[in-house]
Amino acid sequence: MVTDKIIHRELSESIVGAAMKVLNTLKPGLSEKAYENALVIELSKRGHTVEQQRRFEVRYEGALVDILVPDLIVDNVVIADPKVVSEFNETHVAQMIGYLAITDLRLALLLNFKYKDLRWKRVVR
Repeated sequence: MVTDKIIHRELSESIVGAAMKVLNTLKPGLSEKAYENALVIELSKRGHTVEQQRRFEVRYEGALVDILVPDLIVDNVVIADPKVVSEFNETHVAQMIGYLAITDLRLALLLNFKYKDLRWKRVVR
């Protein structure tokens, strides 16, 4: 069955549901940070552990070359990245693939709060 292959299905549904509630409450037109902060509150109310702006070292041949800071990590397994953009593009997806590689996680959710209906995209590593 195809649905068995969807990783972190229930958690994904909970994150998307929380994002929909945030968008329905706040409406479009705010900054990404406003939606991010509200999403932390809503996910926490739903019983999830949420790390905001956790820092990860990026190393190249053993040398520290950067610090990666994903917006949200939910239950230590999913990156949630709020956006306010016209549409997701290849750069957004590539960024999430990079984040997944550095964090060693398998799933990222891009969440777009620009419109009255939530738009979202799963990125799997």
